This record gives sequence, C-alpha cells and structure tokens, in this order.
Amino acid sequence: MSGVTVLDGGFATQLSVHVGKSIDGDPLWSARFNATNPNAVFRTHLDFLEAGAGAIMTNTYQASIEGYGEYLHLNEDASLNLIKSTVRVAQMARTRFLAARASTDQPRAIPLLVASIGPYGAHLHDGSEYTGSYASTVSPDTIQKWHRPRIEACLEAGVDVLGIETIPCKMEAAALFDLMCEEYPSVRFWISFQCKDNLHLANGELFSETVNSLWARARSRRNKTLLALGVNCVHPQIVTPLFKSVNELKAPEARIPLIVYPNSGEIYTVEEGWQGKEDCVPLEHYVPQWVELGARFIGGCCRTYARDIQRIKQAVETIAENSHQ
Repeated sequence: MSGVTVLDGGFATQLSVHVGKSIDGDPLWSARFNATNPNAVFRTHLDFLEAGAGAIMTNTYQASIEGYGEYLHLNEDASLNLIKSTVRVAQMARTRFLAARASTDQPRAIPLLVASIGPYGAHLHDGSEYTGSYASTVSPDTIQKWHRPRIEACLEAGVDVLGIETIPCKMEAAALFDLMCEEYPSVRFWISFQCKDNLHLANGELFSETVNSLWARARSRRNKTLLALGVNCVHPQIVTPLFKSVNELKAPEARIPLIVYPNSGEIYTVEEGWQGKEDCVPLEHYVPQWVELGARFIGGCCRTYARDIQRIKQAVETIAENSHQ
C-alpha cells in the first residue's frame, strides 16, 4: 500500500449534524444510534466519503455485548446482530457513493471499510480508556475474550481492515496483536494509541518503545497484515514529537508506517463541554510534517467534521502533486 490514505473524521461529531443534539456523555455514545437512527449513521458515512475519505470506520467503537445489554436491554445474539447490521450500514453507504460516482469518467479507488475496535476501557464508562488503569488489574486473556465476539461479528459482516484504536496501554495492544496474529492471520489491521503527552501512552509507557517493539514482533513473525501503528484521539500538537520519537533517526526505508487521526485541538471537560475552538490550528497545517515522518493514514477524531477531512484530503493531494514535479 503506497501513498497516504485519508481516513474519516469524528463520527459522533459529524453524526450530530444529522441527529441535532450533542452525543457526548451518553454511555453508548454514537453506538446508540445504530439501533435508534441507522439512517443518520448511513448519512454520516456518506458525508465523509463525499469529502474524500479513502477509508471509513464502522460506528462500533462503543458497541459491545455488555453495553448493549445494559443500556438497550439486548441479549448477546441481538447485540452481535446489531453490530453486524452496523457494518452493513457502512457497506451500503460505500455502495451508494460508488454508484453515484460510476457515471463520471474519473477513476476512483474503492474506499476501505474499517471496523472500529475501541479499547476495553470504553465499555466501563469510567474514563479508563484515557488512563489505561485496567492494565494492572485485567489479564491479557480477559482482554482478548472481551474483544473477540465484536471482532468476529465485524469480520463475519464483511470489513476490509480492523482499526484497533484509542488503546491506552501496551498490555492491551500486545494482547490484541497476539490475537490478530494467532486467530486472524490474514486480516489487515492497525493499532493506534491514546497518549497523555508527547512521549508517553495514557498508561505511562513510552510510545516509541511500544511502537518499535510491536513492529519488531511483527517483522520477526513475518507478519504482513499490521498496516500501521500510531495515535488517535489526541491533541494534534503532540503528534509530531511522538512521531519523531519513532522515526526521526531511522533511514527512510526503515521507517515504521504511522497512522494519525487526532482531535481538533479543543479541550473537553464534563463541566463545560468542548472549549477552545478559536485557538485550534487547522489539522491540514500539520499534514506535511506528519507525512514527512512516515504517516500513511491521516484523518480526524473528536470535533472533526467532514469539511476537515476535505481539507486534509486537499493537503495530501498537494503533497502528492509536488512530489511528482
């Protein structure tokens, strides 16, 4: 896979355009709308595709058997069926998008369909996906057992890639890496981390050491399905130093392929919600430095809309054009 793939943006952020209310604070977050308003989910995917995304992620980050059981009163089979139908909504959006473009002469690559696989901590609804505090109390086997049904439901419904995202600790990343290599060896995936500053994962481990060790393990196992390692749901200002810590001293051919889809730069508090929009540097301004450091997938997370993805897409295309001159 060459070049840079543009990802979609903050799903709940863009979804709010269609459902007309804030989604923050709901224990199921945007995953509630898979049951209550799948048409809005469909339209949100379409927004990102029309903005130029080369990959869209299913609305399954916060979807789990436990969460759907507690907050929608669904049994295990119904929960898994809802996850599968959520994948199919994304498939339908991609089909609709491609059909609309079929009448044009411009050739287009088929956008990737990526299953959003959020961290174990997301279903706890205690903020631990931003701390990784469960790394010392939950076993790797428990982590794998929790993730496995959702992964299998997404694969059964039909996705191209697993986007393992917002992972706060090395233990969970290693458990999921082992699960992918041992049980799903032909499935492409990425792992992106939640970081607390420009050096460390949310749980305190060094980002550079974690990424280098996982990539080395992939190479030693001759794994070709790990597409990239990186960060998401972080402040964009910390991305460049994090990427420098991994790739700056490596020769170009030895650089690890990286992925980044940060927040807008706004700060969230429970008391005041999102603040600081006027101080944000538009994400497209960071794109050249991220590409220079090895980013192969670039998109947005919280508080990024389809219009932000459109501008990222334009920045990526400009870099591609300049490199061919």
